Amino acid sequence: MDSFSTNMLKTFDNCPFKYYLKFIEKISMPQNPEIFEKGKKIHALANYYHRGNDISKLETALNDSEKNIWENLKNNEYFSKQCIKSEYPITAKIDNVWIFGRLDAIVKDGENYFILDYKTGSIPKNPEFDFQTMIYLICADLILKEKKSLSFVYIDLKNNENKIIEFTQTLKEQYQTILKQKCHEISSIQNFTEKKNSQHCMFCEYKKICN
Repeated sequence: MDSFSTNMLKTFDNCPFKYYLKFIEKISMPQNPEIFEKGKKIHALANYYHRGNDISKLETALNDSEKNIWENLKNNEYFSKQCIKSEYPITAKIDNVWIFGRLDAIVKDGENYFILDYKTGSIPKNPEFDFQTMIYLICADLILKEKKSLSFVYIDLKNNENKIIEFTQTLKEQYQTILKQKCHEISSIQNFTEKKNSQHCMFCEYKKICN
């Protein structure tokens, strides 16, 4: 049975040939680790914080930029709510395929639940229909049986803003349709090399081997 993550669906949408190299041929290309260093630090701190660990020594190791971002997150109204799960793997079955991901945190206020995603860079351009939003909400909807409401919150730490997407029955039906179609499209495709998207080639780690 096929299974697809947020990263897999986004990669295919950007460039099916990159999807082929990365997830079918399983060719791994090096990337600059500095690009991800800030995000990894903040996510690790957030996870330790939610677990109740003493993070005082870790906080002293942050540089000024990281300290500012961390303070923004600690003071965020959604991050301050009661944490149910942190760095939590989630899965769901749609038709004959599985979708999966790993969310930053689930918090709640009474019977109102919120999926949190911390962004040290930029949030998606169309967050309501981003694959991450769709997969996480569909999966969490199955897990949280006694909820009154469920929302996805992108916490934009760069601009200290929140983007909130409230999960509705209409969105649920739309998400299920979109995810089914995309997963089935990937499963049925025969030739990935015919669908390359040069828009993303400039910053792609695979550009040296796909030309």
